[in-house]
Amino acid sequence: MIIYVNPMGPGELERVRHVPESGFGAMRTDRGNLPLDRLDVRAAISGLVVRTEVTAEFVNTHDTALEATYVFPLPDRAAVIGMTMTADDRTVTAELRERGAARQQYDEAVAAGRRASIAEEERPDVFTMRAGNILSGERVVVRLRLVGPLPYEDGAATLRFPLVVAPRYIPGDALPAPYAGDGQTADTDAVPDASRITPPVLLPGFPHPLRLSIGVTVDPAGLELGEVRSSLHAVSEQDGTLRISPGERADRDFVLRLAYSPGGQTAVAVPDGDGDAGTYQLVVLPPAEEAPPRPKDVVLLLDRSGSMGGWKMVAARRAAARVVDTLTAADRFAVLTFDHQVERPDGLEAGLSEATDRNRYRAVEHLARADARGGTELLTPLTTGLGLLADSTGRDRVLVLVTDGQVGNEEQIVHEVTPLIGGTRLHTIGIDRAVNAGFLGRLATLGAGRAELVESEDRLDEAMEHIHRRIGAPLVTDLTIGGDGFTPTDGTRTPGRLPGLYPGVPLVVTGRYAGAAAGSLTVTGRTRDDREFRTTVAVRRSTEAAITKQWARARLRDLEDAYSAGDYGLEQQIVDLSLRFGVLCRFTAYVAVDERVVNEGGQVRRVTQPVEMPSGWEPPAPVPVGMVLSAAASPFPDAAAPTPPAIFPPAPGGPAGPTGPRFAPASAKTSAPGVLGRAAGGPPPGAMLGSAPGAGAPRGFTRARRAFQHDTGIPIADVRRLATVEAERLRDATDRPHHERRDLLDDLTSRLTVLLSPLDGDDFAPLRDLVALLGGDASLDDKWSTAVRVLTDFGAGPSEPASKPFWKR
Repeated sequence: MIIYVNPMGPGELERVRHVPESGFGAMRTDRGNLPLDRLDVRAAISGLVVRTEVTAEFVNTHDTALEATYVFPLPDRAAVIGMTMTADDRTVTAELRERGAARQQYDEAVAAGRRASIAEEERPDVFTMRAGNILSGERVVVRLRLVGPLPYEDGAATLRFPLVVAPRYIPGDALPAPYAGDGQTADTDAVPDASRITPPVLLPGFPHPLRLSIGVTVDPAGLELGEVRSSLHAVSEQDGTLRISPGERADRDFVLRLAYSPGGQTAVAVPDGDGDAGTYQLVVLPPAEEAPPRPKDVVLLLDRSGSMGGWKMVAARRAAARVVDTLTAADRFAVLTFDHQVERPDGLEAGLSEATDRNRYRAVEHLARADARGGTELLTPLTTGLGLLADSTGRDRVLVLVTDGQVGNEEQIVHEVTPLIGGTRLHTIGIDRAVNAGFLGRLATLGAGRAELVESEDRLDEAMEHIHRRIGAPLVTDLTIGGDGFTPTDGTRTPGRLPGLYPGVPLVVTGRYAGAAAGSLTVTGRTRDDREFRTTVAVRRSTEAAITKQWARARLRDLEDAYSAGDYGLEQQIVDLSLRFGVLCRFTAYVAVDERVVNEGGQVRRVTQPVEMPSGWEPPAPVPVGMVLSAAASPFPDAAAPTPPAIFPPAPGGPAGPTGPRFAPASAKTSAPGVLGRAAGGPPPGAMLGSAPGAGAPRGFTRARRAFQHDTGIPIADVRRLATVEAERLRDATDRPHHERRDLLDDLTSRLTVLLSPLDGDDFAPLRDLVALLGGDASLDDKWSTAVRVLTDFGAGPSEPASKPFWKR
């Protein structure tokens, strides 16, 4: 491997002092580490709810005031519900505000010399914390409060707390500075906030960069508690609290599993403090498995990129091979291994192959030869795999993705694959000790599938057993929920479309209700053999406020996913919901400001906290001290190449570049109103951040949105061809059982809804009317015959020459 290096300039060399036993890339000086000194996590488990307090303690051992930035992960399903900042014996409670207003308040406070801190969401599981005007010799403590659910299945609940943001592959062409953040990687057209999610990474040889402590208390809350075990950290019990051993590093997730005896079905209602409304939660257990699953078509995608090196590649190969081994002669399959290119097993056809013994052996042999290399180009294999399954008729369609999910263009991927998923069930297996859980969970949710996280080889067998039982169809489909004396509010339920009941996994539904907190909820559906499934659960009143917060976080996630899929008009609704329920989201931020002026003039040095290389990742090639990697080479085998920042970036007023203003002062704001401000002439703050209402699309999708919204969007000839394919699918399924045809129409409705969302004009009116009909109360036969007729007629319209896809224009 060739690594290109550039010598440090005299000014950079003056700022780097050799410290024994510190490795290259270490932000250590003779005055101590910078700037995060302590990270403390305190979790309190009560039944299947966990409340967590995260404490970050920043210290300034230098002679000038600092502004510290820390990029860190949090559980993707947790709701951030509060923040405080403490310095000089003063504690300030943070306020949740629109993100642009919060940033402006923070920047103005720091410029005026006041202490301030801000916490923002970059991804569902990646956050940024900044603390400004930390005086010399001072400590500033920032505390976040979280509440979230404990996932439960097969008799065990899992607490997973991430501790490190792993390097992510950043595709696309670099955008010009100034950048949205101070990370190592330039913003790109595919990941316009890359500089906000790529903190400096400590290279081998660096001593412990911070003091880490984790404590967990467990209250079974009436459930029968069995064994409690930690899979990645040594844990001991002290005075009723489980604690990790001193000296542990923040380089892997903290995973705690609690064996609970299965509980019964429950429904609880939590009234609001005022008014006649509240939040409910329903838990329903699946029936016993009886009917055998239908034949299926399975596409397996195995990530073989550079970040999958070491034990992860070994575990991934085993996981993928076990999926192949469970196929039967009635199934068909395809195996694709990918990095920056896609490969298939030798001897297997380009499409789906029969799952004979010989074909399965060829696939397993191919998997055994896969090694880690290259970059994680995830979009191409996903679209290829979904394309292979698009024409599977009369069979269950399943796509299994085995990866660590370390990509930065999550929004682009979600945007591109959402219209393609249709009726395919998409399962994700995340293999890493610092897995991109939020992204993999979103993919599985979009595909009504399952997400399994594997943090060690010991965990692999258990996780794969769960996946194998769920590759087939769910036990109960076509679920509906009705109330008797209890009134759920339409449009507030999450998940919005019920995914079905799977073996060993309870269905958990939350939503809002109006009226009294009494009555019952009834869940109905159809089993695999087309029998009715029905269960009724009495609603009991509860005061557990965590249920309301969990619903708000889940509802925000649903709306954010719809936003990523192209419904950019949801921005204000997301903001309003976040502010109403006090739950952080991508368009809001917690900001705390101490009104005292402690640093006249507001001159600060900006420092970004380095993070650990995730445990199990192979280290980069060694680089001599005094040299820095150029932008042409990457310090990780699977990440865009960063240029490590100096210990202190230039002071304000110094050289232009990433150290310039991220957002314009009040006098230089752009004229367009919006949730977020930005530097005049600079790029938008990032894919996760909105700008003007209705214009909050990720920067990398600007051209795509123009292609959709102008020039008739997707060429109408392409839409006609898609309609012809849909009509053929329906005609082929005419003889299918009643419940299967109903599911096919539901899938068709979802695909048409996504397809039509960016398309304007009267040409598409027949398809819009069809969507309205399919969502109405007409009989199944009327819906079916109308759909076949409308799709056939639309597809037979006047042909037009197909233009280039929008992404190639």
